[in-house]
Amino acid sequence: MNIAIIGATGKFGMTLTAKLLTNPDYQLTLISENAEDIFEDNHRITAKSINAATLNQLKSALEGIDLVFCVESGTGLPAISQNLSDINPKRVIMMNAVGIYNEIPETLESEYNLDNEPAQIPNRQAADIIEESDLNYTIMRLGFFEYGDEDDYVIAKKDENAKGTVSTIESVEKIALEIIENQDLHSRANIAVTKDMS
Repeated sequence: MNIAIIGATGKFGMTLTAKLLTNPDYQLTLISENAEDIFEDNHRITAKSINAATLNQLKSALEGIDLVFCVESGTGLPAISQNLSDINPKRVIMMNAVGIYNEIPETLESEYNLDNEPAQIPNRQAADIIEESDLNYTIMRLGFFEYGDEDDYVIAKKDENAKGTVSTIESVEKIALEIIENQDLHSRANIAVTKDMS
C-alpha cells in the first residue's frame, strides 16, 4: 500500500512514519517543506520537499497514492484541505483539534473551544472543507499529545461533548492503523479521540 504523510517532519509525523515502517507492506511518500533534509529516499521511502498548500505540487506528489494521512496544522490547513478535496485521493485521514465545535465542556478546558481560541479558526475551516467534499475521509479531532497507553482513549462523535483535551500518541497510531487496514472504518466520520477526563 502506498501511503502519503503530509506534515511528515512534525512530532507526530515522525512517530507515525517510524510506526508505519515496521510494516514491510507500506511504501511511504513523506511530504513537508523540508522532508528531503530529514529523510533519504530508499526502497520504502520517497521524500518530497513541497508546500502542500500549493495544488500542483501536492497533486504531483500524490500520484499513485492509496491513502493520505494529513498531520499538518496551522493556518495553511484550509488550503491543504481544499487541495485534497480537488485532488480527491482514494482515502484521507486528517488530524484536527478537539474544540472546533465548542465541544469541550466547561468542566474541562473550555478555553480551547473555538469561541475562546482564535487559533482554532483554520482548524474549523479545514474540517468544513473536508466534510463538504466527496472525499472518503476520517477527521480525527485530537487533544494535546502525550505518550501513554494505546487503549487509553474514548471516541466522541461530532455532536457529542469531548471527554478530554489530551490524546496519547499510541492511541492515535492504533486507530490510524485500524483505518489503514479497514478503510471502511470511520468512513466519512468526524470523531474526537481523547483520554477520558470527564
